[in-house]
Amino acid sequence: MSKAEILATARREKRTLLTEIESKEILKAAKIPVVETRLATSKKEAVEIAAKMGFPVVMKIVSPDISHKSDVGGVKLGIQNATQAGKAYSEILASVKKHDRKAKIVGVTVQKMARQGLEIIIGMTKDAQFGPVIMFGLGGILVEVLKDVSFRIVPLEKRDAAEMITEIKGFPILKGYRGQEPANVPFLEDLIVKVSDFVEKNPEIKELDLNPVFAYKDGAMAVDARIILEAA
Repeated sequence: MSKAEILATARREKRTLLTEIESKEILKAAKIPVVETRLATSKKEAVEIAAKMGFPVVMKIVSPDISHKSDVGGVKLGIQNATQAGKAYSEILASVKKHDRKAKIVGVTVQKMARQGLEIIIGMTKDAQFGPVIMFGLGGILVEVLKDVSFRIVPLEKRDAAEMITEIKGFPILKGYRGQEPANVPFLEDLIVKVSDFVEKNPEIKELDLNPVFAYKDGAMAVDARIILEAA
């Protein structure tokens, strides 16, 4: 679906939270790197998609009513074969329904399990006074525990992105700490600028989270994405 079709569907259904599939489709069209993700609406389809992608895969619930998928048992990692894929699909649906029987379930995403990298977060929120503000920091659970993040007001240039990266306390980790593979910092600078350009051109977006983004020495890849629209 195109961005216009995705936004029209969300407006028609009177929701502001885009699904992971919708969010990734919009970001992919903007040349922001996201892991390939497909939607399965049945156990059979989930198994077929996983087999075609090649194992291991990750599976996650798709629901406009659920923003934190892990909290309701809606995520399964490291699925190694067709039997596990079928079991994961059933377990995800059962767990989500147990936590929220009224949640609308669109299906389950199947995505190739990306190679592990350093987890970072790139996000955007709208400040009442300054408008869109970009955030960068260490991602995954680290962003909640350490709160080691930096902020800049949109629009950003590459020098702004460079400053954001170097001013977090965890910057030495990005450079390669104690033998860990370093991140490609220039690639991250470009990615931050791309996100800035994206939100500037799409004022209907209220919030954006790319978390985690796996950072590698040869690039980066967003493995999860969330977009929240402004209320109509």
